[in-house]
Amino acid sequence: MENLTINSPFLQLEGLVVPEQTLYPTFLFFLIFYLLIMVANIGIILLITMERSLHEPMYILFCNLPFNDAFGNSVIVPRLLGDLLRPKSERYISYTDCVAQAFGFHIYLVASHTVLMVMAFDRYVAICNPLHYTTVMTTKMVAKLTASAWGVALVCVSILLALTIRLNRCGTLIENLFCDNASLFKLSCENPYINNVYGLIYTAAVLGSSIGCIALTYAKITAVCINRKNKTLNSKALKTCSTHLTVYVIMCTSALTMIILHRFSGYEDYRKGAALLFHVGPGILNPVIYALQTTEIRHALLKILCSKKMIP
Repeated sequence: MENLTINSPFLQLEGLVVPEQTLYPTFLFFLIFYLLIMVANIGIILLITMERSLHEPMYILFCNLPFNDAFGNSVIVPRLLGDLLRPKSERYISYTDCVAQAFGFHIYLVASHTVLMVMAFDRYVAICNPLHYTTVMTTKMVAKLTASAWGVALVCVSILLALTIRLNRCGTLIENLFCDNASLFKLSCENPYINNVYGLIYTAAVLGSSIGCIALTYAKITAVCINRKNKTLNSKALKTCSTHLTVYVIMCTSALTMIILHRFSGYEDYRKGAALLFHVGPGILNPVIYALQTTEIRHALLKILCSKKMIP
């Protein structure tokens, strides 16, 4: 398809290209993983909602994480599965739908960082100032932290996409599995200098504030644990913080890999793999890690499962 049309209302998605003999196994593989992601993450949200013992700031803030994972995968995976069953030449998407998908993807991307940042603040208050925890982490504070996590993502991504949709387009081929900002402004026949500058500032601000916040929080938590030499405190910190840090490392590793590979045109297949890893990996691992590592969630889950078995 020749990329000569100016501001075409329809774009062509390159999508996932697999050999014909592995088409249906690949489709089934991603469908099963998508269903597992939705069941696991929505199940965690329902568990916390229904179990009164989990109605605490830590778990209410944590609900943002499975919600974001379910949202992010729903933005990408169903469309990806549909395109997988279509010939490459018929994978069209309207420009409006493409922008909407890119918007949802970047909201998911930024919220993955901001949600973990507010969760880190909650752990800092709980471990470093346990006597003031109930007065600091009130219902109002939890609401403010949740609103700020999603509000920052909304503002940053709105500016990012607004700068992109103002550009005239000469291309129509999205060289990616799904629509994102970088793929969209690559279609432009204008100089995307402002987009590149804001994109770098946006990436540096999100990653820098995220890494800085997590590093500072855990440095203070470590210092408190060392100074107090309290075995109970250290055990509590290790359980809650190791879970949070594991989730953060998985998310950062897959996100950084995708961002770096986007800058090199010779690594398209690796970038696509990293993009899938960013969605499927954290989406399925996060609820598993929290269910296994967080004692209260595990006990609540076992309590419900056991009560189900006892019902004749």
